Amino acid sequence: MPCHIILNIFRNALEIISSAARRQTKLHLAMLKAHFNDKLATIRQSLVSLQKLNDNGFATESLNSLTSDVIEKVKGILQDISAFLEPEVSFSTKYTLRKSISVDNVREGLVVGFLHYLSSAARSYTISIPCPPAFLFLIMTKMCLEYQMSGVGYLLHLVDEMYEINKYFENKPKNSSQLSSEAELASDMHSTAQDLVNYYVRVEGLSISQMLKKSVETRDWLHSLEPRTVRAVMKRVVEEITYVDSQVGELFEEGLRTDRSSDSSRRTQMSRHIRAWSSGGTATNTQTFSAINRLFSERIDIFSPVQFSRVSITTGIIKISLKTLLECVRLRTFNRYGLQQVQVDIHYLQLYLWRFVSDENLVHLLLDEILSSSVHRCLNPVLMEPSVVEIICERG
Repeated sequence: MPCHIILNIFRNALEIISSAARRQTKLHLAMLKAHFNDKLATIRQSLVSLQKLNDNGFATESLNSLTSDVIEKVKGILQDISAFLEPEVSFSTKYTLRKSISVDNVREGLVVGFLHYLSSAARSYTISIPCPPAFLFLIMTKMCLEYQMSGVGYLLHLVDEMYEINKYFENKPKNSSQLSSEAELASDMHSTAQDLVNYYVRVEGLSISQMLKKSVETRDWLHSLEPRTVRAVMKRVVEEITYVDSQVGELFEEGLRTDRSSDSSRRTQMSRHIRAWSSGGTATNTQTFSAINRLFSERIDIFSPVQFSRVSITTGIIKISLKTLLECVRLRTFNRYGLQQVQVDIHYLQLYLWRFVSDENLVHLLLDEILSSSVHRCLNPVLMEPSVVEIICERG
């Protein structure tokens, strides 16, 4: 048989093997994607069926199913595909074929392709209709952080070692090749995690905001009666934030807080503004006007990126909620007792919300601003004595 015919047969055989390896890699990638999507769907379904998460192990189990379990699946697939390069396979000694399978198909096509899919699939949930349970975004945030910190590096080192990737780049720097870098993939995971946690804060913040907005807009503030108790919606807000904070705490570390003031100084700070208004009976105190103008000039970035900590996430939710309450108050008109009801409500919030935030002065600032706006919008601005407000809140 002529040599050129033998050579053509050999080339065709190499192409058949290369094509088979390529198809097998794509098939395994599709299986990995389906496996990951099934894991996410199971978690989502569990969250939908649960009204409240009472199982403390649910978050950890869910996270493990998206990280450790998935990584084990990838390891098994890498082992399966390595059969194409076994020494017993006569064509496996061909440099071009080995490089094509190892670098193009397995490392870049399968492992890197799957890591890119993880981040894009997680991001896609931010535009999913209907919106998934909010806690799913927390789990996916933590998942991306786990891959950023260890998963990406582990999988790349695993495939590089199993398929001897480095030997194909011995004569030139690895970073000058077509290989995707660990830093690039880790950065993508971090960016996705940031988008997800920001979205979670928005979803939870706007959920609480809707409660507050409805409670303000449906009440007749011009015909309010003298307040005897804290409105039920404020108790609900505190309950929701407490629950959300406990959820976040299942997955994230506490984070940094500023030094907290004592209980006595906290009460003094909260009541100082109240006494300023109460002392004169009307809003004519120059110092008070100056304080209000300063408060209104303060800019608080409500939708700023949050850090990956319990206190930062909860702080972001509280900022959105209180800023919404402020905007709603600015659009209403109050009689004397309507103003006093707002006074009671925000004092109740102050008693509980400060403990959730990174800087309790932020809560003081927003609540003082809400009270100032209420005074501005009141026809007869006379506030309750702080001692009476405290008694009502303690009773409530």
